[in-house]
Amino acid sequence: MSMPGPYELIIILLIILLLFGGRKIPEIARGLGKGLREFRKARDEVMEEARMDEEENEQASNKEFNASRAENEPPAESEENND
Repeated sequence: MSMPGPYELIIILLIILLLFGGRKIPEIARGLGKGLREFRKARDEVMEEARMDEEENEQASNKEFNASRAENEPPAESEENND
């Protein structure tokens, strides 16, 4: 399915103008703009929240990894030479 050409777009815009009138179109555009802004804001909030959760999970897994490494390592021997 291809995009409509310039003539088809002009016809569509004229039909919209006839259906809604010149006064209603700016109101519709404002409403669409507000809706898009709210959608983008919500999307950004969700993305930020997901990023923060990912960082917290990464820090927790690093702590667990370091703790398990510390448990599995043999105790450090003293560096004294007993010759």
